[in-house]
Amino acid sequence: MATNVILARMGEVTLKGLNRGRFETQLMGNLRYRLRVFGKLSIFQKQSRIWIEAKDEDNPYFADEDSAKELMIAVSQVFGIVSVSLARKFEGDINDIDSNAEAYVKHHLENNPKHRSFKVECKRGNKKFPLNSPMICEEVGGYILEHFPNLTVDVHEPDFILNVEVREFNYVYAGRIQGHRGLPVGTAHKGMLLLSGGIDSPVAGYMMASRGMPIDAVYFHSYPYTSEQAKQKVIDLAKIVSRFSGRMNLYIVDFTKIQLDMVKNSPHDMLTIVMRRVMLQIAEQLALKADCKCLITGESLGQVASQTLEAIAITNEVVDMPILRPLIGMDKEATIEVSRNIGAFETSILPFEDCCTIFVAKHPKTHPKHSDIEEAEKNLDIEAMVKQGVEEGLEVITI
Repeated sequence: MATNVILARMGEVTLKGLNRGRFETQLMGNLRYRLRVFGKLSIFQKQSRIWIEAKDEDNPYFADEDSAKELMIAVSQVFGIVSVSLARKFEGDINDIDSNAEAYVKHHLENNPKHRSFKVECKRGNKKFPLNSPMICEEVGGYILEHFPNLTVDVHEPDFILNVEVREFNYVYAGRIQGHRGLPVGTAHKGMLLLSGGIDSPVAGYMMASRGMPIDAVYFHSYPYTSEQAKQKVIDLAKIVSRFSGRMNLYIVDFTKIQLDMVKNSPHDMLTIVMRRVMLQIAEQLALKADCKCLITGESLGQVASQTLEAIAITNEVVDMPILRPLIGMDKEATIEVSRNIGAFETSILPFEDCCTIFVAKHPKTHPKHSDIEEAEKNLDIEAMVKQGVEEGLEVITI
């Protein structure tokens, strides 16, 4: 009797040599945590494959491709997974492979009526099976042609590929959902993301999570100059990032009084850089309390006035913690493409301004010197500002 199972393929994890076991253990734990809402599942790993099966026969997520899609997408969003397929699992000889391949192709064509060509690919992990991989491909391909006369074989650009795997059980499947690759979250230490309501910072958080880094996030809120809708927008973006990064704490800093003090006592052309320096110092203090080892920003070199090399160097000076900028060499279109792929773009472009945009100078200084920042901050009590941001009105939301 055939049953449906989920097949997930590992990627970079398999290259980890002596550390591979630790990465695989983390990946399996992340999958179990992510899939806990899909009923009782058996999840096990063998030969660079992860197999996910329902423990209950009536689990609705394994009925067919449509019902399995939500589960498969959830698997694909776990970093460390390259691709995911719904496979038909069964025992038997080549005759059983033929009949199950026929049943699978019949169902596939019902959902994809325009498909007219195919090819067969086979992996034979069970070396005791009497036919080798080319022989299995030839046999199954001929059987499918005999039973589906409207199909033709195209080994170069087929409409679909029928995959056969012969292991301790046999499997047939076609098609796959691409995963997000990367390394399992939890294999690196935690970082603190400076999260705004724009396009860049959610992508930066996603990219660092893809390298195995759990993240917390900090958002600077200047009510009433920034609205409650702007705050909710950032919370929604944090939820989107957490689909990939897992549980996070979102620290919402009451930035209004601090920002008004800057506006009153700093030159307008230096305001953005002064603000960034204070933000980084507040974020660093929160990061230390949260056991984070780095800060993460969505800056891209030269994209705006505060992201020139001189401005970045001056903002770096105020913290001891490393600042990771995964978008530093990316252009805006590349960032937007990632934003769309992770489902954040439509939320990021909602028309609610954040504190970084409401007091922007028309002609900001793009190549600041040390003398400029000394002059800009001479009337500010930076230490008091940082203490105020960390201690007064701080809100923490667990995502």
